[in-house]
Amino acid sequence: MTHKLMMTALLAGSFFMAQAQQKAKPEDTEVWDPAPKVVTPGQVQIAAPSDAVILFDGKNLDKWVMTEDRSKPAQWTVADGVMTVNKKTGNIETKDAFNDYQLHIEWRIPANITGEGQARGNSGIFLASIGKGDDGYELQVLDAYNNKTYVNGMAGSIYKQFVPLANPAKKPGEWQSYDVFWKAPTFNEDGSVKTPARVTVLFNGVLVENNVELLGPTQYIGKPSYKKAHGASPIKLQAHGDKSEPISFRNIWIRPL
Repeated sequence: MTHKLMMTALLAGSFFMAQAQQKAKPEDTEVWDPAPKVVTPGQVQIAAPSDAVILFDGKNLDKWVMTEDRSKPAQWTVADGVMTVNKKTGNIETKDAFNDYQLHIEWRIPANITGEGQARGNSGIFLASIGKGDDGYELQVLDAYNNKTYVNGMAGSIYKQFVPLANPAKKPGEWQSYDVFWKAPTFNEDGSVKTPARVTVLFNGVLVENNVELLGPTQYIGKPSYKKAHGASPIKLQAHGDKSEPISFRNIWIRPL
């Protein structure tokens, strides 16, 4: 092609491109349907929104079972609208299983807490429980108010994986909250990972985990990895074996997505 013909082709292409751009409109990329469902929001750290599933309303543990034997009802203590860990009975988890969700949960370190480091109000919220014991993906619960420990194991951490972006912990005796946005992992037919789990966490309203991509379920020793495929899973609360006073929970609700 001669230089003159090439220039003519380029000019013609530019002309037709300009014409196409002139015909395009903002409305072409607007999405109107389906409209998101109208939801009545709750107040921060207090009321659940209108479409939430209430997991604990302060009255009973009907939505929970023992992790080690799911045929047994949860055996933690309920009094004055609060559930308190019973370390003698073990972990509890939801009767129902979930994939993607938004979770709100409030927790309190006892005002008379003793111990230090990991032995000071230790518990955990397993965002997907995939077996007995402490199998799953753990969001750490711990006294983080003037309590030194390894930072990938402090409150707000995805235990042994991601350090929280900030430490907005309150004093022992005060109620605290997590708001969790969980994207469950998916797996191929051969059991390999298709999409890893992702999670965003607000700790007392402060962003501490920003859409982090999990490396696998929590691993206390060694590096985490996805060893087995799983589907929808319960949410588990940990009865940690430390000797400090047991922590409490209240106002737990979930919005499956």
